[in-house]
Amino acid sequence: MAIQIMALIGTGVMGMGIAQIAAQAGIDVRLFDARADAAEQGLAKLKLTLEKLQAKGKISQQQFTDTLAHLHIVENIEAIAGVDLVVEAIIENLEIKQNLFKQLESIVSDSTILATNTSSLSVTAIASVLEHQGRMAGLHFFNPVPLMKVVEVIAGFATKEDVITELLAFASHIGHCGVRTKDTPGFIVNHAGRAYGTEALKILGEGVTTVSEIDRILREGAGFRMGPLELFDLTGLDVSHPVMESIFNQFYQEDRYRPHPLTRQMLAGKKVGRKVGEGFYKYVDGAKTNEAPRQTVPQVAAYSSVWIKADREQDAVILRQFIQMQGLVCDNAEQPASESLILLATYGEDTTTAALRFGVDATRAVNIDLLTDFDKHRTLMPSIVTQQSYIDQAHAIFARDGHGVSIIAESVGFIAQRVLAMVVNLACDIAQQKIATVTDIDKAVKLGLGYPYGPISWGDVLGSERILLILERMYSNTGDQRYRPSPWLKRRSALNLSLLHSSTI
Repeated sequence: MAIQIMALIGTGVMGMGIAQIAAQAGIDVRLFDARADAAEQGLAKLKLTLEKLQAKGKISQQQFTDTLAHLHIVENIEAIAGVDLVVEAIIENLEIKQNLFKQLESIVSDSTILATNTSSLSVTAIASVLEHQGRMAGLHFFNPVPLMKVVEVIAGFATKEDVITELLAFASHIGHCGVRTKDTPGFIVNHAGRAYGTEALKILGEGVTTVSEIDRILREGAGFRMGPLELFDLTGLDVSHPVMESIFNQFYQEDRYRPHPLTRQMLAGKKVGRKVGEGFYKYVDGAKTNEAPRQTVPQVAAYSSVWIKADREQDAVILRQFIQMQGLVCDNAEQPASESLILLATYGEDTTTAALRFGVDATRAVNIDLLTDFDKHRTLMPSIVTQQSYIDQAHAIFARDGHGVSIIAESVGFIAQRVLAMVVNLACDIAQQKIATVTDIDKAVKLGLGYPYGPISWGDVLGSERILLILERMYSNTGDQRYRPSPWLKRRSALNLSLLHSSTI
């Protein structure tokens, strides 16, 4: 690998994280920060981190010594002249970054690669002030850098191919997965990640259910590591909301990225999350104090027979088997008996619409989401006129084996259906625009956001035909452009191909 010596400009948390993994990989790192004593403070904090790692047995004494030996503070920026790579990790301000890179170009050799760790600015715009724009690229790490094993390698409009190749090799050398992306708003991870939070906010804004229940359904039912609203609290709305607005505006108000006014109000009210003790939840010493408990399971003295209708026959089979295992009676008539609980399993629509489509009594109808793992969590949606006795029966039936059950208000598609369909669809759109390869999209999002699957592979796991059905119905029922299906998804579903299938052209 050509990169043996690098400079790190900006010694905050992100910068020192990059410096740490580079030094641990045997690369000499020259540390510079324009702020007085900032580099010394950054190095002192890093030394404490390394001491903790050594105490826990994560690194040896030799590794501790060798890592520190590769880190060198320089007092003057001119001292970085001989490096192979410069990585900038300073404030997210275009003019300040441009001025820095103009200065760097006058110091380093013609062969030195210049890289910005920007998360939201255009690499092309930063490079536009340089005489030799081809040497400039983005190298976007995620915090905490040593633990987040992905780095986006961003090609600006003028970036040379050998620069990208060298940066991908550098990423591999320091133990990270380098993913190549075009210079577009949000790159891969922050772009793809818009779907999770913005759709959850829309659901909350519609009054479908509570903060706690949205997070619980998506954690326990869909398999996300954190619910979207607790994730906003962790990141802080002072960070998350400006990113949402920035990407929305950079894509010229594309509906897929539309933010929600709730987070703007919370930001104005300084309820930005865990760091201030209140966001979507309240916190004491970093711990939630007001997360709502599971919904109480009602006591039911007698059960009606259960009539089942589903969009897919395999879903109906699952439900019949479950009902029979509970010792209850299935109503197998063509039309439900006058007292039967009407159990529906549909995709991308509310219970009222489903009941009317099947021609059944909405006052006895309850819909269940079977997109997610039935053996983890169950979400039930009564219609606005469903009698409470039938809601209670359905709740008690599906809680009998100890699994969590959530009762939600009517929604155009269930919570998990809406969020997962948007996650998959947006990733397909990124692939359609050739911002990155399907492989890199999957790797970047899985590593960068901690999803159980890459978002495109997840579409295959869930079934592209179900994802497409959810989107088509939501789009038809709402007219909202945010739900229009991606051409990438539509074509592959129509041809029964994997969503990972790439065209040869």
